[in-house]
Amino acid sequence: MKEKTVKKIFLGDVDQRILFGQGGSFLRLIESQFDAKIVARGENITIQGEEKEIRQLEALFNSLLTHLNKNKELSEKHLLYTISLVKEGQNIALDDLQMSSLVTSIVTKEVIQPRTVGQRDYVQAMKEFDIVFSIGPAGTGKTYLAVAKAVASLKKKEVNRLVLVRPAVEAGESLGFLPGDIRAKVDPYLRPVYDALHDMLNAEKIRKLMDLGIIEIVPLAFMRGRTLNNSYVILDEGQNTTVAQMKMFLTRLGTNSRSVVTGDITQVDLVDRRASGLIQIQKILSGIEGIKFVYLTERDVVRHKLVQDIIKAYEKYENERESEKQK
Repeated sequence: MKEKTVKKIFLGDVDQRILFGQGGSFLRLIESQFDAKIVARGENITIQGEEKEIRQLEALFNSLLTHLNKNKELSEKHLLYTISLVKEGQNIALDDLQMSSLVTSIVTKEVIQPRTVGQRDYVQAMKEFDIVFSIGPAGTGKTYLAVAKAVASLKKKEVNRLVLVRPAVEAGESLGFLPGDIRAKVDPYLRPVYDALHDMLNAEKIRKLMDLGIIEIVPLAFMRGRTLNNSYVILDEGQNTTVAQMKMFLTRLGTNSRSVVTGDITQVDLVDRRASGLIQIQKILSGIEGIKFVYLTERDVVRHKLVQDIIKAYEKYENERESEKQK
């Protein structure tokens, strides 16, 4: 039997009601994730357990105390994410995420910034590289952060135009049979892009910028033959492009332009999944200077905490199916 270690952590004048959660819910959550015994008494926390968990819990509480001293609040999402990092032995200086702020949401009035280390690396890549591919599951902020970076670049006059692109695979990009003008035809496929945009600019401003051609929201099929200079170009749902469509899109980039391609390669809607341009482009463009691939995981999901569990469950299911096929 391994010898138990005891460690005492001084809490100082931190508000323990926030640290431990309503009715001690956060403390119980921490206890459920570790085998060590945790006792809170007065201004101290005493931890008894194996040395590895003692180190992890010490890092956890030190990070939480630093976060509370700066922000005066603590969310369950932040707590769960910090726990996941300490268990993996990663650097948990999460508060430097605030250094990567982009724009302020007109809806929540909050500064839009990365909320996970993976998102921070994504934002940093968009600042440093001309072409960035962001690949990851739903809810990781791929599209949202790309639109935020594009809006920030427009406000800083780093570019003159935003071009937001999406493939309309459900209609085979043959949109003529749908009723209405071009905007009415493609709006259902571009709604996620509109949603992100409306979080950062008011509706009147968006309409004005669209009328002036400063913001364009278009289906991928309408990109052929164009050259986009001084533009920030985002291709959303990149997994639903073919290899030829991906090449067509990437070769639209002109001088002083940047591009971000987002997608989830586990949710390809093409008839032949292997034909996905986003899957193939990882091999085709590997190692080219000025291009960056960023991979987000379920740990970067910023939606309801159950979304992480759903993603993990589907990954397990798919892995089991692949194993059965190979038998």
